[in-house]
Amino acid sequence: MPYPDRFYPVVDSVAWVARLTKLGAGTIQLRAKDLDDAAALAIVKEALAVTKGTPTRLVVNDYWRAAIDAGAQHVHLGQEDLAEADVPAIRRAGLTLGISTHDEDELDNALRQKPDYIALGPIFPTTLKAMRFAPQGVERITAWKLDIGDIPLVAIGGIKLEQAEMIFAAGANSIAVVSDVTQNADPDARVRAWLTDYPEAA
Repeated sequence: MPYPDRFYPVVDSVAWVARLTKLGAGTIQLRAKDLDDAAALAIVKEALAVTKGTPTRLVVNDYWRAAIDAGAQHVHLGQEDLAEADVPAIRRAGLTLGISTHDEDELDNALRQKPDYIALGPIFPTTLKAMRFAPQGVERITAWKLDIGDIPLVAIGGIKLEQAEMIFAAGANSIAVVSDVTQNADPDARVRAWLTDYPEAA
């Protein structure tokens, strides 16, 4: 099965992980911010317990030490965390590594780590967090996919289901989704729509 899945929700709590796992999401990123080491390890263990025995793959955002200690299989790092992370230790532990990128320098930096996927964003304006970078636009997806070749490209940032077709057509392998699920009036229905339109095995 491709990794990450075409529909790649990003959430901030174990409750969301549990909800999406029950709905059948194949890849889920847990992105909980500002936790100390103990709290990070606890939430990662809890989220792994939720996904254990299911087809869902849990991706741990930033907390690579907790991911290793808890026995996770997948980690995602932003550029700041990448600068401080022990990438050889992550690899020795057998974890896959996804890396966020926003410009050419960050892409070059990420490619040096031989990542399992590259995330590019924000594609569209996003209100979820203050961004140092302007929206990339759909055209950048095509250019970056040409640059990275066979490495999966994940598009993130303000993307809704209605825009998914053009994002995939531009060259993205996966779409990371945040607000289109977590701020939707009917999140369960929205997730089912994503999974119906873009099934995991695609």
